[in-house]
Amino acid sequence: MNNLNYFTKISASCAALLLMTLAGCASHIPTDYVPTQVKTANQAEAWELQGKLAVRTPDDKFSTNLYWFHTQTNDDLTLTTMLGTTVMTLNKTPNLASLEIEDKVYENADAEALLKRLTGWSIPVETLPLWITGQISSLDEVVAVDDQGRPKEVLNHTGSSPWHVSFNSWQAQSGAELPRLLQLQRDEIRLKLQISQWQALTPKRASQLESTDDKQ
Repeated sequence: MNNLNYFTKISASCAALLLMTLAGCASHIPTDYVPTQVKTANQAEAWELQGKLAVRTPDDKFSTNLYWFHTQTNDDLTLTTMLGTTVMTLNKTPNLASLEIEDKVYENADAEALLKRLTGWSIPVETLPLWITGQISSLDEVVAVDDQGRPKEVLNHTGSSPWHVSFNSWQAQSGAELPRLLQLQRDEIRLKLQISQWQALTPKRASQLESTDDKQ
């Protein structure tokens, strides 16, 4: 099964709008988390991200808005058009990934394999949270660094062929420095991720939860 044409159909109808920079989007922070400031991105216990994702394959290309909520164990990704139409949602826990597309839900233990089976392309869900925050994994080979010692070009040796990751620009968000624009390529698949907003989060403490309950 391949639903890439479904993505393309939606993105083509909204192409002009999708070229606009994502701005002013409402936050989706879960009620049991609050925004916080960190000195480095790896200090964040959780985070939410808003940005744009562009995908190019030999057969097609499309662009969507991306929302990503990440904790140390779970990931929730939502792809939408600029008009707010949900294209896809992906939820990942340590033991199971579920993908909702066209009002149908599919499950698999491997999130990347599930996404590839249903759409024909993949997002490196396991490692991408590290790259988003300017970090590298144990399977990454740093090919080049910038003049501040930050990763610039990285090869990730996972699977039959490596991901080539380019850290094109950086920005300050929530007190930390992290990439603003990432480009990824594996074989004939190219991904471009523009991070418009990154917010470090921390779980609400017991006293905060009690205060919230008292107000309700």
